[in-house]
Amino acid sequence: MASSLGVQLEALTELIIGAAFTVSNTLGHGFLEAVYRNALYEELSTRRVSVKKEKVFIIYYNGKQVGRYVADIVVHEKVIVELKAVDRLNQAHGAQVLNYLKAANLGVGLLFNFGVPKVEVRRIINRSYFDTAAGTVFGEG
Repeated sequence: MASSLGVQLEALTELIIGAAFTVSNTLGHGFLEAVYRNALYEELSTRRVSVKKEKVFIIYYNGKQVGRYVADIVVHEKVIVELKAVDRLNQAHGAQVLNYLKAANLGVGLLFNFGVPKVEVRRIINRSYFDTAAGTVFGEG
């Protein structure tokens, strides 16, 4: 699945995952989600990655604004990073990230759970993005 992302996007997600493991190894588990969000933001910033924290996305329905959501972290305007600090991830967490990807018109999200001794990682793919993008993952949009 990951190989279908393209070389650049695959490398970017691996860099983000590596940064998350650095945060996890440094802080351990047991803090609130906001602590990990701030730490991951700092870690990615020190790696000279374009990163935005708590980016707002507007949700539209039939051309009208019906809501908004705030992404924990967005990297290079290409990857949504959602953080949790829970006992375990469930299907609802993955579905949440997929909905975020669809609303933001992005192709890949990373879901991290810092609530366990070894950070848990899930890569969420918005297949409809790649179907309509026809392989132009890094095109303007």
